[in-house]
Amino acid sequence: MYLLNELLLSIPLVLYAAFRIRRLFSRSLFKNIFTVVFAIVVLGFPVSESLSHGSNAAWTRTLMRGGYYMLPLLLYVVLIVIFSDLILGLLRLLKILSRDTVQKPRFRKTRLAFYLIAPVVIVLGGIWNYGHLRYHEYAIDVPRKSSEITRLKIAFASDFHLGEQTEDGFMAHFVEKVNALNADIVLIGGDVLEGDRRDEALTRFEAEFRRIKARYGVYGVPGNHERFGGMRTDFFEKSGIRLLQDEVVKIEGAFYLAGRKDGRGGNRKPIADLLRDTPDDLPLVVLDHRPIDLEAASRTRADVQLSGHTHHGQLFPINFIDDRQYELSWGHLKKGGTHFFVTSGIQLWGPRVRTIGYSEIVVVNVALRDGVRPASSRLPASPHPF
Repeated sequence: MYLLNELLLSIPLVLYAAFRIRRLFSRSLFKNIFTVVFAIVVLGFPVSESLSHGSNAAWTRTLMRGGYYMLPLLLYVVLIVIFSDLILGLLRLLKILSRDTVQKPRFRKTRLAFYLIAPVVIVLGGIWNYGHLRYHEYAIDVPRKSSEITRLKIAFASDFHLGEQTEDGFMAHFVEKVNALNADIVLIGGDVLEGDRRDEALTRFEAEFRRIKARYGVYGVPGNHERFGGMRTDFFEKSGIRLLQDEVVKIEGAFYLAGRKDGRGGNRKPIADLLRDTPDDLPLVVLDHRPIDLEAASRTRADVQLSGHTHHGQLFPINFIDDRQYELSWGHLKKGGTHFFVTSGIQLWGPRVRTIGYSEIVVVNVALRDGVRPASSRLPASPHPF
């Protein structure tokens, strides 16, 4: 079960938070009610994970959604209790607060209200943030070389995680926003489906993807969740998405597009090998689900690389862990002559809560110019595989 080990390791902190909150109730009845409710919160996520691999009934989906919300709620309960206790301890140490003040009924009631209300407010804010799909635009220059175009508008979206929790109107709304951009090409960065879906919703998702309009069409790469559910190449075909798996295609006389297999498992080509036979006469765009080993990619002829996967941590402060794990967890970075972009994604796995980052469509406005540093001036490609 996903995150089971992390949950088990956090049990001491969870018990500490429960004990500290329970002590603030004045009556035994309220203490016991809180204990039952807190146990439900703790068990909500594991139960949801178990249900996600079983029945697809309506009541199951309702329980799953409620249970998934318990994970961020529990996270912020624990964090708020721990950091509040640290602050109170510091104030006591500095003798700004006395023991008598902390023990007064009014002060205890205020602490209790804060511990119970603040996590709920944070989660509600995260639900609102998750539900608002936005554009995030960038503008860059790359060498034109012999390309027939001078401007390229890329619309990039990743991490759809289409499944039981997907709202009925979500895909229609996404397609409307993408088509409003009048992009030259639409790129899909993987993790499109959540699990091995074969229900009627799959047909609706395929139909919505086919409504996307772009001059050069729609291309995509697989993500790690495609591997979990079994690679559904037929879904991409029926959706009108050209799936690229360690291959390079020439997009008319405008640019080259390389699409990579997912980076885990060691079953894909090193980036240097993939691009070795690609001519150097046009700009080169790379689509890779995971933003890993940017150094190797920056030593190739790639002008642009687009990735997803990270969700930018999804829940604050998990983004700090992502920042340590990835050289670029979200945003834009120019390394060598390559522009790297990482999106926080369209949707999320699990809880529909986002307290860091945005639900976004990335728009990259590429100006193809003469005089920009050519790819041939970069360092030679690294011979080491990912």
